[in-house]
Amino acid sequence: MRRGVYKTVQALEQDIRDWIVAWNTDPEPYVWTNSADETLERLASYLNRIPDSED
Repeated sequence: MRRGVYKTVQALEQDIRDWIVAWNTDPEPYVWTNSADETLERLASYLNRIPDSED
């Protein structure tokens, strides 16, 4: 799926569904590389740069 090009929404949806089936066949846990505090700090910094993000 990485950097795929899709001519229709249905083609994208099918690729996503195929990926889900493959992932669920042999799932791997997600390993977080940042602490929750680091993630929240980055999110807050990002939101401060977006106009009207406080609404």
